[in-house]
Amino acid sequence: MSRVLSDVKGFGKQYLRSKVGAFFGFAFPILLVLLFGAIFTAGGDQKVTLPIQNLDDGAESQAFIEALNGTGLVKIDTIPADADIDDYISEHSLTLALLIPSTFSQDVQTILSTNGSGTANVTLYGDVSQSTFGTAQAAVETAIVGMNYYLSNAKPVIGMNPPKTVKEGLKYMDFFLPGVVGITVMTNSLFSMSSLCGEYRQRSYFKLLATTKLRKYEWLTSKFIFYSMMLLASLLTTFAVAKLAFNIESSLTPLALLLIPVGAFIFVSMGMLLGVVVKDPESSVAIANAIGFPMMFLSGSFFPISSFPGFLQTVAAVLPLTYFNNGLRDTMVYGNNVSCLVNLGVLLVLGAIFFVLASRLMSWTER
Repeated sequence: MSRVLSDVKGFGKQYLRSKVGAFFGFAFPILLVLLFGAIFTAGGDQKVTLPIQNLDDGAESQAFIEALNGTGLVKIDTIPADADIDDYISEHSLTLALLIPSTFSQDVQTILSTNGSGTANVTLYGDVSQSTFGTAQAAVETAIVGMNYYLSNAKPVIGMNPPKTVKEGLKYMDFFLPGVVGITVMTNSLFSMSSLCGEYRQRSYFKLLATTKLRKYEWLTSKFIFYSMMLLASLLTTFAVAKLAFNIESSLTPLALLLIPVGAFIFVSMGMLLGVVVKDPESSVAIANAIGFPMMFLSGSFFPISSFPGFLQTVAAVLPLTYFNNGLRDTMVYGNNVSCLVNLGVLLVLGAIFFVLASRLMSWTER
């Protein structure tokens, strides 16, 4: 028994000395609890952003918007009255929008004054695969019930047209697939490169490279090329499986293919920078995990960012994976190539910064 206890003690010390083991044993579950707790227990602070195009200038439409605000479920945004709502949704890759028609107040007044039939209807646009759609729909229905009680003692005066999807024929997998691709690109690039740099330093491989004609930026570029090729193959395979298994409607566009090497560029550069700055290999892996895992959940890979509390939406806005996921969805799901190019430009700028820093700070001879 004493030998068993001695072994337990020795192995325990070895395990706890490992920064990777300590991270997954203690820090990682705490991190998950904090992240999911912040996302799902935000209480009254958690609101869904609902852009509204109000084409009516009457008091009834303003009262309806106030009733929506009063539900506490939505945060009202404004769509310009002179915009075509379908084009606006496409150009801004919106997953929610509400249209109040120009005759809304007039229709309400006519129904009340004549005791007539019919309702003054609003139209909700949305992505039915996301949880935010259900929240927005509940808010609109609650506002409608409240207004009907106020106007006519619950007689149906205001109603809602059948919801319109932001793009016909799309399934949940159409919106989920870009998130899966984003996580694949990040994990294979960020985690692998931070670990690789630490291993090369620990085993003095960098010192061996110093004896060759290979330059630091050339070594970094070769890793970027390798991961780009591997991840492009992964994207093609994943898309083919999703197409066969779920008959998805999203498209594999040239911009989607271009985003893969751009994504590999930024996350390989991030991994290299971590591996260069953090000298201990286990520490670099642990820090990469500490950065990468929160990024998975806060960048819209699994859950719509609009459902997050405000402070987490602010955090998501500075994460590179957010722009990668948004860029893929823009081009593959919504066909919004202009917005995709904006996200791609952000990734290129960030990637260039990380690449330059990594190449400048890397040393062949330092251990």
